[in-house]
Amino acid sequence: MSGDTRALPYRRGVGVMLANTDGDVFVGQRIDTEMPAWQMPQGGIDKGESPRDAALRELCEETGVTANLVRIEAETEGWIAYDLPADIVPRVWNGRFRGQEQKWFLARFMGRDGDIDISTDHPEFSEWRWLPPEELIASIVPFKRALYEQVLEAFLPHLRPEGGDRQAP
Repeated sequence: MSGDTRALPYRRGVGVMLANTDGDVFVGQRIDTEMPAWQMPQGGIDKGESPRDAALRELCEETGVTANLVRIEAETEGWIAYDLPADIVPRVWNGRFRGQEQKWFLARFMGRDGDIDISTDHPEFSEWRWLPPEELIASIVPFKRALYEQVLEAFLPHLRPEGGDRQAP
């Protein structure tokens, strides 16, 4: 990362690990790239918005899943940061940020798969699927893997299927 890029601030944002009752995790393939770029719902915090409210808004905007279909079960203690690759910085957020620092929430999905609709007003995903947690990291774009490892570590104790146990990856 260049010296100029390191001097840029982080954008404040949120992320949502949406887990179904089997303990699998929602991932969507980003619509704006040809390469495999799976990720969980995430985005910025609007002025005056709490991180929790931002997480529920982003979840709805990206997946169609509304707050009444989830139960927030955990959140990260602090903020987790990731840096964008230097060649991407000028193309994202008008080059004003080096990456994001995010507060993450674990939301248990209480709906049916048919309640998920990625063809939203401003779609971000071209397809979606449920992944077992042990397959999550390998599916994520490389520059976000360290962040996702921290999120998975924070939430893994909560990811066991309802009424059952899940082995650690």
